[in-house]
Amino acid sequence: MSNDLVIKDLRARIDDKEILKGVNLTVRGGTIHAIMGPNGSGKSTLANIIAGHPGYEVTGGEIWYKDQNILELEPDERSKLGLFLAFQYPVAVPGVTVANFLRAAINAHRAEAGKDPKETAIPVAEFRKQLREGMKILEMDESFARRYLNEGFSGGEKKRLEILQMTMLKPSMAVMDETDSGLDIDALRIVADGVNRLAGPHMAALVITHYQRLLNYIKPQFVSVMMDGRIVRDGGPELALELEEKGYDWLREELAA
Repeated sequence: MSNDLVIKDLRARIDDKEILKGVNLTVRGGTIHAIMGPNGSGKSTLANIIAGHPGYEVTGGEIWYKDQNILELEPDERSKLGLFLAFQYPVAVPGVTVANFLRAAINAHRAEAGKDPKETAIPVAEFRKQLREGMKILEMDESFARRYLNEGFSGGEKKRLEILQMTMLKPSMAVMDETDSGLDIDALRIVADGVNRLAGPHMAALVITHYQRLLNYIKPQFVSVMMDGRIVRDGGPELALELEEKGYDWLREELAA
């Protein structure tokens, strides 16, 4: 079974507007792979389609993960397969506490066909221990667990909660959609430290960002550039540094030549 995420000629649109125009990308299992690109290039669309967002219409192509074309799977099935999306703009869910949400998510992953859900549910003591450990790593007060999901959260708190979910669910492929958006330098460091603790042989990360800033903390082995709905350049970490120094105009000019 392959832990590589393989995207082949992916095309997608929303409201009759074509956004992805033939994306080809391979994210190797156990690696950190960054996608950079200007606003409107299709980066967030790609992240949402990987996760199964119903608002986008896939018009062509395939996405393979663990020997399955995940375009044929529902979002919850993709999650159980090991895929995770850290949202750029996490939504609030009033009335649902952080602790209850995380425990329900973990139990959904642990559920086995034909078994009573009570038999596979995570024991309360074990859940509380994992939750405390995760919040400690992310420098979150324990009262955080009793708050309603993202309701009244600052931008930094929302992003820490995304990483806490990642810590608890232990995905094998995490897609991070501009996780650095709206973070000050201290929150960025804490979030990046949390990701770095998880990334490695058991978890690959696809990090989507505009800027080199995040990549100073989360070090990618591979960098791809997305423009106008396509991957237009692949390289190593030095490509991100070149984009930071020169911007994107030089690449536009080179592609147009």
